[in-house]
Amino acid sequence: MKILNRYFSRQLVAIFVMLLLILTGLAWMMQIMSMMKFLLKYGIDVGSFLGLTALMIPFIASIIIPFVCFIAVIFVYNKLIADNEITVMAASGLSPRQIATPALRLGAVLMVLNLVLNLWIVPRTQSMFYDTQWNLQYGMAHMKLQESAFTEISDGLVVYVDSVAGHDLSKVMLSDMRDEKSPSMIFAEKGKLISTVRGLSLVMTNGSLQASGQQMVTGTFETFDMDLNVVERGGNNSFRVRRIPTNELMKIAFDAETKKQHKMILTELCNRFLSPVMNLILAALCAVILLRSSLLRRRASFAPIVAVAAMATTMALYMSASNMIGSLTGFAVLVMGQMTLLAIIMMVLAKK
Repeated sequence: MKILNRYFSRQLVAIFVMLLLILTGLAWMMQIMSMMKFLLKYGIDVGSFLGLTALMIPFIASIIIPFVCFIAVIFVYNKLIADNEITVMAASGLSPRQIATPALRLGAVLMVLNLVLNLWIVPRTQSMFYDTQWNLQYGMAHMKLQESAFTEISDGLVVYVDSVAGHDLSKVMLSDMRDEKSPSMIFAEKGKLISTVRGLSLVMTNGSLQASGQQMVTGTFETFDMDLNVVERGGNNSFRVRRIPTNELMKIAFDAETKKQHKMILTELCNRFLSPVMNLILAALCAVILLRSSLLRRRASFAPIVAVAAMATTMALYMSASNMIGSLTGFAVLVMGQMTLLAIIMMVLAKK
């Protein structure tokens, strides 16, 4: 039996790793394509861009691992059934539960791995992702002013500098047309770029200002501080539950400012703690359908279709239930539902 378990396990792990790399790579490429604006609009270097998108890989993996686990189990066990290896094992006295042990072990290992990803790695990398994205979009990282040239920082905001030394500028001219009703023009002998919680600011000294609107305004200044860009909605200051560490998320679960935030937090906690269990459930569900149907030879060919339909239904019900959770009672009901389904599958597997 140990030899058979190793034989099954090697095939399951090989298929799982191959599929995980392929699907994660494809999802990463799609992420790269969707974020090309950071290369085109903000002019960041390729290394920083790839580093930014790579921070999404743990989150992508945490989502697709249960599906990859299911695909690996259905591929390996269906192949063994087609080659009549499962039939020979059953004829030699092995029970469906014994034959399904490698799939259950894979599901259990992936459940622990997925739990580690969800509870610690994903929140950390998501926090780094949003911080890096914000810095590239609004911070010093994307600001590359050219000497003796006009640089469009954002729509309607153009700056000209005579010389640049790090963050220190000299002979600055700034045109602000972001508000068409009150455009302004600023001239300054010196300027300095600084990073604030709202993004970049340009502190200018010894200059003059011309602003037009309902009336023309002109004047001089010794020091003038101007925001070069304002954080958009959904920026760094927005409420993003994915980036909050799990222990902090549990502390604020009942201190959320709004009912919407409370629901978001409970849904996120549900996904972090309960979605890994779907690895074991899907592996067991696939194994029980394939192994039980293999005893009915005429219906065995329909087993993969039935298994895929069962997986889709189970995942749809789980995702629907997790998105509707609004209290601890709902959380407990979903936990009981998962445990009940897993117990039923194990009972069917143990049946002679």
